[in-house]
Amino acid sequence: MSFHAVPPVGRFRAAAGTPAWHPGRVIVGVGIDVVDLVRFEQSLERTPGLRARLFTEAERALPVRSLAARFAAKEALAKALGAPRGLLWTDAEIRREPDGRPSLRVDGTVAAAARDRGVTHWHVSLSHDGGVATAVVVAEARADESPERSER
Repeated sequence: MSFHAVPPVGRFRAAAGTPAWHPGRVIVGVGIDVVDLVRFEQSLERTPGLRARLFTEAERALPVRSLAARFAAKEALAKALGAPRGLLWTDAEIRREPDGRPSLRVDGTVAAAARDRGVTHWHVSLSHDGGVATAVVVAEARADESPERSER
């Protein structure tokens, strides 16, 4: 079986200037997570310092459903990196691009873990519906610099 790249069509077309796929990149990891909105909101109410431990200052004022989706993204991010110990939740921030797409900014412990794995690019998808927030994170590296290639 062979794979042929098909350009995106209709409403699934990539944003202007964004390639639909990235030649020369490899997937380092994929993470997915779901968060129950009611349980998450109860946790935030029960533990007042939780917002400060989980979210950056810019994220904290968002509605609960958006916070839950961002928490799911941070969990998915950790999974995409192989769940290394010592990551600080506030070293990852989910932002909204001008076109509405979510993006990921990392620094500190998360940036170090990503660098160790050769991650150079992130893909993030968030959703919340039916009482659940969900997120998927894909970590990519340049094929010529991925740790797996350097071990050969």
